Amino acid sequence: MQKGKMFIISGPSGVGKSTVLHELFKNREDLYFSISATTREPREGEEDGVHYHFISVQRFQELIDAEALLEYAEYVGNFYGTPKKYVDRAMNDGKDVILDIEVQGALQVKTKRPDTVRIFIAPPSWEELERRLTSRGTDSPEKVQKRLLRAKSELQTADVYDYFVINDSVENAVRELSAIMLAEHCKPADRMKILSE
Repeated sequence: MQKGKMFIISGPSGVGKSTVLHELFKNREDLYFSISATTREPREGEEDGVHYHFISVQRFQELIDAEALLEYAEYVGNFYGTPKKYVDRAMNDGKDVILDIEVQGALQVKTKRPDTVRIFIAPPSWEELERRLTSRGTDSPEKVQKRLLRAKSELQTADVYDYFVINDSVENAVRELSAIMLAEHCKPADRMKILSE
């Protein structure tokens, strides 16, 4: 069985990553979505092991000390990280693993696992990103401006990624992601192993 690959998906808030990934996962048994561990309290309706692995600060520190996380960061007083064991288990089972993480986390993972494929999802235009963030209706105008400022700095790092997908429509973005994933499995380094078995 061919081992799965790890794919990082990053992009600014409001670009539509969740929608694109939801569509990508439809009818795909060969994918595994990496669930982060966090020290924050579960919100109403969130389930342990489904939305996050909810753990204590002490347990999170133990994972850091044991180098059991691919990446981690602190955000608004809580820790978030990607446990290695679930990712490795899925890859060994032949599944491709999708990590939806931000730019700093992507750099940590790439440093530890250089064969990780990084894909940046971008909006079709700056105006469209602003429209999407505003039309959500969940953030104040000040918070929208903060998200746009952060998006600008994230977009400046996109050139270090392996691929750049523009989410002009969900269908196009999913088609491009699927094509990238297929192409990554067609590289000689992977295919030649099959012949030598």
